[in-house]
Amino acid sequence: MGHRYSPGWRKLTIVILRPMLFGLLKRDWRGRGNVPGEGGVIIAANHISESDPLALAHFVYESGRYPVYLAKSTLFDVPIVKTVFRGTGQIPVYRDRSDASLALRDAEEALRDGECLMFYPEGSCTRDPELWPMTGQTGVARMALKTGAKVVPVANWGAHELLPYKKGEPTGLRGRLKKGFHPFPRKTMHVLAGPPVDLSKYEGQELTKDVLHAATDEIMRQITDLLGELRGESPPAELYDHHKVLEERRRAAGRRPDAGPGTGEAAHAAGTSETAEREGGK
Repeated sequence: MGHRYSPGWRKLTIVILRPMLFGLLKRDWRGRGNVPGEGGVIIAANHISESDPLALAHFVYESGRYPVYLAKSTLFDVPIVKTVFRGTGQIPVYRDRSDASLALRDAEEALRDGECLMFYPEGSCTRDPELWPMTGQTGVARMALKTGAKVVPVANWGAHELLPYKKGEPTGLRGRLKKGFHPFPRKTMHVLAGPPVDLSKYEGQELTKDVLHAATDEIMRQITDLLGELRGESPPAELYDHHKVLEERRRAAGRRPDAGPGTGEAAHAAGTSETAEREGGK
């Protein structure tokens, strides 16, 4: 059937959002030439704020492509949202599917039809106290290796000053950010796109858990190194693993002799919620 969208709806979003974003944010954009002008491509970016999807979309559009995001399938049941999402060709992610290939079925079809897909491999805004990327989910690697689509790593910085993400430990850089929306003075959106990730050594291999994790680690490392270049800092050698942190907290809560009834259950429920949030795309 092919990936469907309305050119009219896409043009409308450009007419509305493009001038708004030019007015809201200053720009430090680098590497736009690394975004292929045609063909199926995956933009894999770090996620630091709920405001960076629009800013990244602006960067990608000015690089010559219309950005297509993945969204929870339940959002496509909301009347107005459904109309806009379907009209612009955004893609539902079926998180209730136990089979990852079915969950990302529409994304694979869109890539084969030549769309530019926006992925956040972390699955949610980073919980790293210093806002470095976390370890990634394997959806990007799976899509790239199944379809042959290029993966362009992109780092962004600055959106956290416009709208800090409200979840996470209030420590490190995150703890120093002032909560809320801060449009003034105008913030600068720094974006750097690198050359496509070389995944050639995984081509033709069975998509086992080990292969997917190895490819994902390479993608996340390139994103992290680009972010280090943007920040002018050395990135951490080991990425923040949110699953591991939650598991350690659950174990600690279960061992505490003074823990009240239900403490372990509450910690486990929180971990389950975080896991569900991080599956698939944003």
